Amino acid sequence: MPRVRTVFMSDIHLGTRACQAQRLLDFLREYPADQTYLIGDIIDFWAMRRSISWTAAQNTVVQKILRRARHGDRVVFIPGNHDEALRDYCGIAFGDIPIVEEAVHETADGRRFLLIHGDAFDQVTRHHRWLAVIGDIGYNALVRLNHGLSWVRRKLGIPGYWSLAGFAKRKVKTTLNFIFDFEESALHHARARGLDGVICGHIHWAAIKEVGGMTYVNCGDWVDSCTAIVELNDGRLELVRWGARSLLPLALPDIQEEKAF
Repeated sequence: MPRVRTVFMSDIHLGTRACQAQRLLDFLREYPADQTYLIGDIIDFWAMRRSISWTAAQNTVVQKILRRARHGDRVVFIPGNHDEALRDYCGIAFGDIPIVEEAVHETADGRRFLLIHGDAFDQVTRHHRWLAVIGDIGYNALVRLNHGLSWVRRKLGIPGYWSLAGFAKRKVKTTLNFIFDFEESALHHARARGLDGVICGHIHWAAIKEVGGMTYVNCGDWVDSCTAIVELNDGRLELVRWGARSLLPLALPDIQEEKAF
């Protein structure tokens, strides 16, 4: 794969059993980049308070990212709610990796995007943390169940990757309403800053879409869907759905969207 201009990733959740570190390693090897943005929930301190699962593959992910920075690639860390302890260190660089609350990225074609994790747009996380923690535990249980189903599908020779969590999100109306509200809030924040769009994470729902002249981009996650955003050298943004080994513009069901660029 030719070198890309920028890679955007979020919600890796290192330190958990659900983290798909080996798939992430394969992705990082396939997509060398001049710039790498880590947009929150890279390390899951919430889950690590309950139990820690840190594999050799997760160690290698950290080493791979550090090596990128050491070799001159720009790497920026934007903490999320699961690694919010690192927000106390915003403005400080650890080695060659600065930690910042948010950033503004300008693409090669001149568009300016707000980079922010996104938990600030989630009313549950902001005002009902206990409920967010319970939801996180339930989501992790669903993901573990999904891993079991994936094993059964492989044994039966069923091709492709099927997400139980994604299926549940598409079928639950309140979840879809939450996603729409989140997108609207994120875009409103970027519009107020005079920017062209927002690139975020948090909700584990990857997307690139045009809304009211603004571009909404969500990196997805490396727990369930294994997705990231790449900026090509001409400034176009593409969604990499690594679990399916293809470039796809993920869309919410039954919603007419403009094609993302």
